[in-house]
Amino acid sequence: MAEPIDPGAHVGHVHLRVSDLDRSVAFYRDVLGFEVQQAGRSAAFLSAGGYHHHVALNTWESLGGSPPPPGSTGLFHVAFRYPSRASLARAVKRVLEHGVTITGASDHGVSEAVYFRDPDDNGVELYYDRAEQEWPRPSDGTGVAMFSEPLDVEALVAEAG
Repeated sequence: MAEPIDPGAHVGHVHLRVSDLDRSVAFYRDVLGFEVQQAGRSAAFLSAGGYHHHVALNTWESLGGSPPPPGSTGLFHVAFRYPSRASLARAVKRVLEHGVTITGASDHGVSEAVYFRDPDDNGVELYYDRAEQEWPRPSDGTGVAMFSEPLDVEALVAEAG
């Protein structure tokens, strides 16, 4: 067996091909709240909290393009983790206030997640992780017993005030 990845490794950023840079920047900036760190004619870099970038967008090979057809490979979704249920609630409320259609919402036992599509039909997940001691475990106590149950989005958003 190969040596496992360093447990301190994290996903640093996602880089998406988009068809309309201005439209995508507006979505990730205005709907999700990322801050533009740098933007040009064919690429933009956005972040949370002043980091160099968490999301990169470009039109280098995709200007005016269409999403991949169903049944093809590619990105299923990008997930953005929030530090608390309250911050997730505020983010989902903002998404809904911008008229974005929620395509799914799940309680996975270890996390709660809300799903929707960006303007280029890329899947987007907003979620928060429960504290590890709250994660469901199999009866033998090893591993994690994740599941997928419906999440009450109205109740979540109500927590945003």
